[in-house]
Amino acid sequence: MEAAKSDFNILNSINYPDDLRRLKVEQLPLLCQELRDDILKELSVNPGHLASSMGAVELTVALHYVYNTPDDRLVWDVGHQAYGHKILTGRKDRFCTNRKLHGLMPFPSPLESEYDSFVCGHASNSISAALGMAVADKKTGYDERHVVAIIGDGAMSGGLAFEGLNNVSTTPNDMLIVLNDNNMSIDRSVGGLKQALLRLNTNETYNRMRFKASRWLNSKGYLNDDRRKGIIRLNNALKSAISHQQNIFEGLNIRYFGPFDGHNVIELVRILRQLKDMKGPKLLHLHTIKGHGYAPAEADPTVWHQPGRFDIDTEERIVTDETGTPPKFQTVFGETLLELAKANPRIVGVTPAMPTGCSMNIMMKAMPDRVFDVGIAEGHAVTFSAGMAKEGLTPFCNIYSSFAQRAYDNIIHDVAVLRLGVVLCLDRAGLVGEDGATHHGAFDIAALRPVPNLTIASPMDEHELRNLMFTAQQDGMGPFVIRYPRGHGVLVDWRNKMEAVKVGTGRRLRSGKGVAVMSVGPVGNAVEKAIDDAERTDRNLKVGHYDMRFVKPLDESLLAEAAEMYDEIITVEDGVRTGGFGSAVLEWMGDHGCKARVTRLGLPDSFVEHGTADELRHIAGIDAEAIAAAISRAADRLRTKN
Repeated sequence: MEAAKSDFNILNSINYPDDLRRLKVEQLPLLCQELRDDILKELSVNPGHLASSMGAVELTVALHYVYNTPDDRLVWDVGHQAYGHKILTGRKDRFCTNRKLHGLMPFPSPLESEYDSFVCGHASNSISAALGMAVADKKTGYDERHVVAIIGDGAMSGGLAFEGLNNVSTTPNDMLIVLNDNNMSIDRSVGGLKQALLRLNTNETYNRMRFKASRWLNSKGYLNDDRRKGIIRLNNALKSAISHQQNIFEGLNIRYFGPFDGHNVIELVRILRQLKDMKGPKLLHLHTIKGHGYAPAEADPTVWHQPGRFDIDTEERIVTDETGTPPKFQTVFGETLLELAKANPRIVGVTPAMPTGCSMNIMMKAMPDRVFDVGIAEGHAVTFSAGMAKEGLTPFCNIYSSFAQRAYDNIIHDVAVLRLGVVLCLDRAGLVGEDGATHHGAFDIAALRPVPNLTIASPMDEHELRNLMFTAQQDGMGPFVIRYPRGHGVLVDWRNKMEAVKVGTGRRLRSGKGVAVMSVGPVGNAVEKAIDDAERTDRNLKVGHYDMRFVKPLDESLLAEAAEMYDEIITVEDGVRTGGFGSAVLEWMGDHGCKARVTRLGLPDSFVEHGTADELRHIAGIDAEAIAAAISRAADRLRTKN
């Protein structure tokens, strides 16, 4: 039964963790239930990341109960886990604004609250950031502060997490790493680390005795740093020999505790109190259930990771009838990839933990031996694809644009230098909406445009996406980048007969006089509406429109035509204006001595906040209204000039 706010007797008394710490430990299970009910209630009407936060409720309560936050630092990895944390840290009454324009940020950030120790939007950064804080505390004499990294949702598979672990093992620190192991990222976790975590088992009695022994040795002055490391190495070697089990963390001289039940809050409080003042790096391994406490989320945590609106009582998601609605770009990608793979045996699919989100699960279901989910490891995904391309396969590597930033070196060094035939599909390019600044695909054009050997394209609609995918898998194409946005396209009848597109060619969609607009990607549809609106307002206005299709190489014949025919040229892109598509056009015009005035519309030189995609496009000045206004201003300049 849905809980009313008035039913939250304990939660209503808590505004900050100081209030939480006044409770008796026996009250914590009821608080956890109320907190879970509140998350359910809020997210049923204001959608967000449900399942991960439901699974981390007991851990959140225990951490704030034991540690003196915000002075002690809790460093969250992947903010999907942290809704309970937000509610307990002064944001309970504003949680209804979570992910809304000008409301609470979608993920923890120090820009919002002192209880948010570090920014988290991309996975696997918590250990490195927490270690930096722990070292800074030692260097500044603030030794009493505790630092805890909370990593989960598959983030331990990310390369940065291992880099952090390696440094933790050799750098003096007393930090605690909490591994919230729910066997998930968004889709199910994959890889050898998953299997290793499932096998890990350390006896609780053994850990308790070892902890007491270490405290006694330390009190007698027998346990300095060198002796401690030697004892740990000897102990780990003996335990591995006896148990026939290798522990990757203790192999790195990081004390390992667990696995324990992550949903027993009283037991978690006891364990955290034991570990709190223990010297040296420690890892607490917890088994949790993603979506815990809500049956449908437990049964299908992938769907309920971010389920949209739902009815708590009927346990049904509120799904809009999309009959007759154009499909999502990712759906077209997934269906087209399978279609191409059936005809081309060299095609394989690669995704870093996003088979459902990018719709590669369609091919995965039909051809499981030709799709590889490599876990949260974008850099590896690109280099793995490069290796396959080197030996004759054609990998379609699908990465969300924002996450592909972590694979920049791999794209340059491992793909572009050798001109390998990797098709890099950048999903969620441009403004993505409620996930905010850490997730907008804002920088890919500006970042990739200077890289030699890359072809960079963006389709205006679903037919163009299919044609570009068909083109990219042709022999000799080399590295081919296709960027497309989150959400629906514009064509209901989207299954065209695919045909190859000549690389570096755009399309003249309209001829005009005086003013022309050049666009790349789906924002061209907003341009079409803007031109209609502007011409309807001003009957003497006739505006040209070029869908350039390729950012690299640019269609120089269309550029030359536009430079000769138009005095005012407006470029529009769903990406950063600085260094993006408009900059490429401006550079070409400057290099060729063109006199046309170029006005660039795109994302500003600042991080765009969260809100609906439509709200953010309006704020950024790239929706139809803003484009029409830019056209009118250009036309006014021409009239004044003439």
